Amino acid sequence: MKKFGVILAILAIVALVVGCGTTTTAAPKGGGAEPFKVDLSKLPLTKNEKAFSKDWDDLLIQLPESALPSDFSKYTRLTVTAKYFDATGKEIEQGDSNAMVSMIYDLKGDIRGPAQGPGANTPVKEFNVGGFSGLIHKDRGIRITFSKPPQAILFQNNAGSAVKFIELTSLVFHNGDYKSQ
Repeated sequence: MKKFGVILAILAIVALVVGCGTTTTAAPKGGGAEPFKVDLSKLPLTKNEKAFSKDWDDLLIQLPESALPSDFSKYTRLTVTAKYFDATGKEIEQGDSNAMVSMIYDLKGDIRGPAQGPGANTPVKEFNVGGFSGLIHKDRGIRITFSKPPQAILFQNNAGSAVKFIELTSLVFHNGDYKSQ
């Protein structure tokens, strides 16, 4: 009987160790839909053609419905990545204070939204894209709940930054962490 108890204890420890080796998250909304990586080739542009001429200049990228997920309710997170370049075209190291990004519902409405945080027409507004303090570019991304498909994504260079060009490199709707290839 003593041996049986020892065997059960060992099995319990093994089960605990094996169980700890896996990462679990809450059940994703919509039954665990696979990540939806936007095909950037379907977008009219992904990088500004002319250098930004002022602080908070705009790179407005329209998002055709055909490039977006058909059902946003399947996704709870968004990851956006970008590259930054100076006036000579040299890539700028990722970091805080390079750019901010917003998602826009209606291009005929307020495309910039409030100074801080999301607004009625800008359900996503994130600072420090690519930087230590930013969240939207990381595997976990940011939480989202869209009431309708966004019509555009807006990047703006931060005040005083050397960023003259921004290039969208990925736009992914997902659940849980997303690992880019």
